[in-house]
Amino acid sequence: MLDNITQTFQSHFSTTPLIAFAPGRINLIGEHTDYQEGFVFPAAVEKGIWVAIQTNDLDVCQLYSLDFDQEFKFELDAFSPKKGHWATYVMGMVALLKQAGYSISGFDMVIGGNIPVGSGLSSSAALSVAIGTAISGLFDFKISKKSIALYAQKSEHLFAGVKCGIMDPYASAFGKKDRALLLDCRSNTHVEIPVELGDYSLILVNSKVKHSLADSAYNQRREACEESVRILQESFPGIVTLRDIPDTELGKIGSILPAALFPKAKHVITECGRVHDAAKALKTGDLTGFGILLKASHQSLSNDFEVSCTELDFLAEKSWDLKGVLGSRMMGGGFGGCTINLVKNSELDSFKSQIGDSYLDKFGIKTEFIPVRISDGAQLV
Repeated sequence: MLDNITQTFQSHFSTTPLIAFAPGRINLIGEHTDYQEGFVFPAAVEKGIWVAIQTNDLDVCQLYSLDFDQEFKFELDAFSPKKGHWATYVMGMVALLKQAGYSISGFDMVIGGNIPVGSGLSSSAALSVAIGTAISGLFDFKISKKSIALYAQKSEHLFAGVKCGIMDPYASAFGKKDRALLLDCRSNTHVEIPVELGDYSLILVNSKVKHSLADSAYNQRREACEESVRILQESFPGIVTLRDIPDTELGKIGSILPAALFPKAKHVITECGRVHDAAKALKTGDLTGFGILLKASHQSLSNDFEVSCTELDFLAEKSWDLKGVLGSRMMGGGFGGCTINLVKNSELDSFKSQIGDSYLDKFGIKTEFIPVRISDGAQLV
């Protein structure tokens, strides 16, 4: 990809570019906790987005996307991001950096990546972080990783119309090889936790489905959590979000919250606890304990938070019964996407065969298997 994007840039613009890379991410555990200022446990992966960039002495930005085989131009003093268009991510970052006082002149840019479509590895966050890293490097702005992550998040909110949390761009910016990030979504700070898997590997299984419930259900779950906080503040006056309630209080909150709200609050509270338990398990090399937490996370997401689906439940539950699998759960927002699985290396071929065949028989869909290795975050190449 590096050679490809360099050669493409030189053929389009006849100059030698600066190259930036930003990775996609996995989330080991900690789902639907970020918007309650909770804890998540992401890690950067090897697959990602490359951005080639160079100044052009114009007042125009000239872009080319390898993936879409499309060109796009915009003038720096008059542009309007187009929702749904890949160039919007460039224009969004440029707009925010200009608003922050950074002096940007015209540039040429080529974008390419190798993140599988629909995999849940957060290609949009990687794209925004790669763009920010490239522009900062080109003009020697020395923008911090945290600021790039925050600009990327704001760009998604304002220009792409996606109300994402901080986890995706943060993990893309701060990732470290063989480390996961125990990220506090209130303070936007993290602790690096070593991930030493030994004879095991992480592999994603792409369900290849995305149910239309996803967007509306996300909003409903978010509202349920916010309503739970409003109700619980009468009995717990010091809380700001559900992350402030320890799981030892579940019995009490179960007697306070309506039956429709309690399971959603329970998930967020227990999932925050599982993030900390998972970090402890990995620190001590307890992969079996980590795998048990993955299973518990899926059960909570499916039964309490109700963001799984038939296909994801099938993939997770089938995996639990297979030799060499320590744990499996749905990863991401839900209603489709991938499961993340911790599988013994010697059993990987058998795992793929049994999961692939059974899923095809059940749903008539061919799965995609995506091996992932934990890698470094955004950087100039």
